[in-house]
Amino acid sequence: MASSRSSRTRVGRYELGRTLGEGTFAKVKFARNVETGDNVAIKILDKEKVLKHKMITQIKREISTMKLIRHPNVIRMYEVMASKTKIYIVLEFVTGGELFDKIAAKGRLKEDEARKYFQQLINAVDYCHSRGVFHRDLKPENLLLDASGCLKVSDFGLSALPQQVREDGLLHTTCGTPNYVAPEVINNKGYDGAKADLWSCGVILFVLMAGYLPFEESNLMALYKKIFKAEFSCPPWFSSSAKKLIKRILDPNPETRITTAEVIENEWFKKGYVPPRFEQEDVSLDDVDAIFDEAGDSQVLVVERRDERPSQPVTMNAFELISKSQGLNLSSLFEKQMGLVKRETRFTSKCPANEIISKIEEAATPLGFDVKKNNYKLKLHGEKSGRKGPLSVATEIFEVAPSLHMVEVRKSGGDTLEFHKFYKNLSTGLKDIVWRSGDDANGDLTGAELPHS
Repeated sequence: MASSRSSRTRVGRYELGRTLGEGTFAKVKFARNVETGDNVAIKILDKEKVLKHKMITQIKREISTMKLIRHPNVIRMYEVMASKTKIYIVLEFVTGGELFDKIAAKGRLKEDEARKYFQQLINAVDYCHSRGVFHRDLKPENLLLDASGCLKVSDFGLSALPQQVREDGLLHTTCGTPNYVAPEVINNKGYDGAKADLWSCGVILFVLMAGYLPFEESNLMALYKKIFKAEFSCPPWFSSSAKKLIKRILDPNPETRITTAEVIENEWFKKGYVPPRFEQEDVSLDDVDAIFDEAGDSQVLVVERRDERPSQPVTMNAFELISKSQGLNLSSLFEKQMGLVKRETRFTSKCPANEIISKIEEAATPLGFDVKKNNYKLKLHGEKSGRKGPLSVATEIFEVAPSLHMVEVRKSGGDTLEFHKFYKNLSTGLKDIVWRSGDDANGDLTGAELPHS
């Protein structure tokens, strides 16, 4: 965890570290249990937003169900805490990176390896569905690997927090990454969460084996047309039984689409299949009940305590730096390779931190962004509303060595393609502060060349 000399935040027995990801409703931070030394991820929800969207009952139900789920292919939820303004969900932290980093490195996976991951994905999805929890946003960044290469699905039940089920028992919110979303979700006529999740699993299986998306168009309407007709073709290296299964999963009609139970009985799926082994253990829901107790007993509330120190950028040690690189290939330590749906990039600078902040502000303001500063972090908010609302970007400066800083630029809201375009424009204004090794004659930031996601 990055140790900050400016301040350390404690919540209950956890010391919060760097931000791992951000969404509309939540932020995920790396944290350490100070009593056991264990690393965890903490999802932080804003209570005000939760109340505003009348989501309390749903969140309580989702969190209670998720806490009861103990499955080897689903990220574990350990406990839930709340302060006066926030809800903290303590989750398992896995270190193997995203499954899709493997595709970025290898191009595509061999059929047997793809099948192994697909089996684990279906195990997780089927188990959660049997308990009434649907993911609704299965996509590459939700598929993580632990240290031993075992697939872990993250955000089960939590990704769907802003969604509502109407009286007809169907979900009615269009969500998810367009390329992975089932046609009935886009159609907005209500959909069955289990059938929609399975469609996304089919797209994921295709990408694992092909190395590219089955439905890919830069124009959103053209993309939707392809999805509605399930207009795609399998590459020649897919076996005929894999092709047949994928065609049955990517059936645009949810009524005739294969079910998860039928997938599990499919001959291609069953090859080398090892059912998951795990034990159910007694789990208490006392913490969930306590934080949602209408009386709001202040005794159960935690407080975010800040240990203030002289303001300075967060310092990173070598281990933290290596853990952020891909496959320990040091050339990609700073300029993060943009994968299929990457939403962040990095660059390094030998300029002082204050100068970097001023330059980012100077470059972002003419692009129509409102800039908010907090020590060595910047929040940039777009004034125009894009395809998924206004684009917002978070940047943070880390001190790698006394005269070297790493700057992380991360999308925290809005559309990924718009973020790619914004970063390309921003990098033009930052050219003179970026540090490049002597013989790198390329005048552009490596991270600025971003393929479509």
